[in-house]
Amino acid sequence: MRVVAIVGSQGSGKTTLIERLILALRERGLTVSTIKHTHHHAIELDTPGKDSYRHRLAGAAEVIVASDSGWARLAASTTPASLQILLGHLRPVDLVLVEGFKKLEWLKRVEVFRGAGTPLAMDDPGIAAVAAPVGVSLAGYKGMKLPLEDTSAILDFILST
Repeated sequence: MRVVAIVGSQGSGKTTLIERLILALRERGLTVSTIKHTHHHAIELDTPGKDSYRHRLAGAAEVIVASDSGWARLAASTTPASLQILLGHLRPVDLVLVEGFKKLEWLKRVEVFRGAGTPLAMDDPGIAAVAAPVGVSLAGYKGMKLPLEDTSAILDFILST
């Protein structure tokens, strides 16, 4: 599977760009999955008091909650899961969009930059491109620049490499 990360500072618009890319991929007839990396250490995806929560609290290594419209798998772990492990749990698709994991050098990354501060790409040559609004200066950046407003151009770049 092709895997690309969308990275950037908090509030830069990563999630918004991913939403637009998902829609554009679907319009082109391609399949897409996402993985969201968070730096929040104590996330809770289950509802305290519900049966699935109680199963996990009792010590189940994994709990699957299923309904007629989908299912979710909750897995207990004593160590963080690597991106490779997480990718191994996905069904095959044309493209996996990852939000975060900005430090993984082997992972193709596109940075969303809105002009506040310095682009991550200035210190990270592994970032393949910077998507910024038209008019935002990327002084000194010699890499690929993409117009943040042009979802199609960003998707073309992602799919071409």
